[in-house]
Amino acid sequence: MKQWIPNIITLFNLLCGCIAAVFAFNDDLITAGIFVAAGIFFDFFDGLAARMLKVSSELGGQLDSMADLVTSGLVPGIAMYQMLNDALGVSIFDDAVSFQTVANEYSITSPYVPIIGFLITAASALRLARFNLDTRQTDSFIGVPTPANAILIISLAIIVQTTHLDWIYGLLSNPYILTGIILLSCYLLNAELPLFALKFKNFGFKGNEIRWIFLLLCLILIITLQLYAVPCIIVLYLLMSLLNNAITKNNTLY
Repeated sequence: MKQWIPNIITLFNLLCGCIAAVFAFNDDLITAGIFVAAGIFFDFFDGLAARMLKVSSELGGQLDSMADLVTSGLVPGIAMYQMLNDALGVSIFDDAVSFQTVANEYSITSPYVPIIGFLITAASALRLARFNLDTRQTDSFIGVPTPANAILIISLAIIVQTTHLDWIYGLLSNPYILTGIILLSCYLLNAELPLFALKFKNFGFKGNEIRWIFLLLCLILIITLQLYAVPCIIVLYLLMSLLNNAITKNNTLY
């Protein structure tokens, strides 16, 4: 019976992703974000439960990827689709084929443009498939993990719906910037970029320096920036990984 405990936790991840997708399609990205966060929470603990119970299995690994594709792949794609919809004021369900935004800066001739948001979903599927076949990603990651990418996209979607800062709203309502974010997201998901993983073999500082420093900086960012801290944390994660790679390479040379 205990071998099913991790799989049941994984299925909770999948269910959270399905519920998040429903809210995202209704443009309630805040509620969708809450369920994505819950799904990622279950995604973390299914692997932890499998290791603690010593019941890791091929079935669990495949099921985990399927759940991640929904929670951390489909939902971010929907969120970006909605962000582009809101930025451009167009929809495939509207009769109009052209629209000028409130800011009168962008002219769109097709209501199908927001569909490019689902490139994130396609790139996430490719990343998950590659992850299942890549034996290098046991203690670290190659490319941005889908949960981290999902957190980034969902946080941006929530920020644009809640921010009172005009310059942030302007940036995240710019379809060209959103398109750039989509392309960057797709690249980082599948880039040959080594990133450290938050997997502690022990809780001592030695050997876990970068992890403890990262968590401390995350805490400071959350306290000071609150919701705005989330995309900053993802950027910090990338920068610290690059720094860690440079230090490791330098130590190897000497």
